[in-house]
Amino acid sequence: MEIDRPGLAAFLRRRREQLQPEDVGLPRGQRRRTSGLRREEVAVLCHMSTDYYARLERERGPQPSEQMIASIAQGLHLSLDERDHLFRLSGHTPPVRGTTGEHISPGLLRILDRLDDTPAEIVTELGETLRQTPLGVALTGDTTRYTGLARSIGYRWFTDPATRAQYVAEDHAFLSRMFASGLRELATLRGTGSRAAYCAELLREESEEFRRLWDEHEIGIRPNEVKRFIHPEVGVLELNCQRLLDPDQSHSLLVYTAAPGSESYERLRLLSVIGTQSLR
Repeated sequence: MEIDRPGLAAFLRRRREQLQPEDVGLPRGQRRRTSGLRREEVAVLCHMSTDYYARLERERGPQPSEQMIASIAQGLHLSLDERDHLFRLSGHTPPVRGTTGEHISPGLLRILDRLDDTPAEIVTELGETLRQTPLGVALTGDTTRYTGLARSIGYRWFTDPATRAQYVAEDHAFLSRMFASGLRELATLRGTGSRAAYCAELLREESEEFRRLWDEHEIGIRPNEVKRFIHPEVGVLELNCQRLLDPDQSHSLLVYTAAPGSESYERLRLLSVIGTQSLR
């Protein structure tokens, strides 16, 4: 499949012109003359240089890699159909759709972009963080940085003590049962060749605790309504977790809130100040 440079350039320009800053969580500013996003804004959203992106719109430069096209598709908030079209214009076969995909739907992204003052994240069904709000990073750290199976919080729970240190010790036993139960359900649902089944196989080799819980065959242990986090600077936060599910991709938007007037509410407000200062 060959790259269609004129088609690719026209499609990118059109999608950029259709997006407004507020659609992607960017400030509009007072001196905006362009009808949509600027090239430099799209480049930031797509994690690439402005020069590289500009060359694509000008029908120049090397053929972009599949990884680069996936990043552009996500940065431009494309739907799955639009993403697949972009891959074909670039001379690549679109990724297989399904529950293992990591392309976030525009709807979930639009909601996440409007949660600047709230800890929130988008995760896969295996508990891999795809995107976080700034306050989400302040709460748990940048959990998008992990690679391999360590991207899954269920895997890290049994292999990385630092993950457990973020939660109140009294909750550890329940959380261990919950992660083991959830992984068993997912491995059964997705089958023996799935990443969930592979994750369970590795954990049985690496963790005695997981092996013991796996052999209990517990099913249906659901998260508590309130999660208790330990933050090194503000202390314990008791946060409600609301989940919004995208059934097509099996992605979940998790939003963490504190009861107004509670001690955790005040600590979350303090964390928003600390987190903003850290990011600056």
